[in-house]
Amino acid sequence: MIAQLRGRLLRKQPQEVVLDVGGVGYRVSIPLSTFYRLGEPGEDVNLLTHTHVREDTLALFGFVSPSEQALFERLIAVAGVGPRLAIAILSGIETPELVEALRTGDVARLTRIPGVGRKTAERLVVELREKMQGFSLPGEAAPAPGQASPRDDVVSALVHLGYSRPEAERGVERALKDGGAGRFEDLLRRTLRALSGR
Repeated sequence: MIAQLRGRLLRKQPQEVVLDVGGVGYRVSIPLSTFYRLGEPGEDVNLLTHTHVREDTLALFGFVSPSEQALFERLIAVAGVGPRLAIAILSGIETPELVEALRTGDVARLTRIPGVGRKTAERLVVELREKMQGFSLPGEAAPAPGQASPRDDVVSALVHLGYSRPEAERGVERALKDGGAGRFEDLLRRTLRALSGR
């Protein structure tokens, strides 16, 4: 199994990167929390990876921090939660907030994550609540600086995460009203907060 990749970043999108490792391009699915922390294309990066193998596919999921990877692996151990949903969960809520929601059994907060219904949220709480009690989150690096991106890029990223286009556009407008444009990562983060009612 592939446990780690170190190489040059060829392409970077909110949920996927392509990494050149010794001339081989690896496509790796990532959560937004990892996207925020990666450099720009052309830079060298290091990703911890989880290799998911099924009869018809082999997929790689990458993370900047061990805590993200550990959370991902706990999420996919829950019945009915596959790797794609686990990535969507990590993308729809910040890691410390997810850990807190699981610890406290905050089903309402979990159901505000796109793709997570009430039954899934309840199952997550039942299966992970106790496991989160001893889960520690070390201080993580601040997001790497990125180039400013237009409003449409944020709307597109949100649509990929499962929001409807009108909902994504309303969220971006609220975020722009509250704090101006700024960097793509900042605007996306503020929009996600606006959409989750915080």
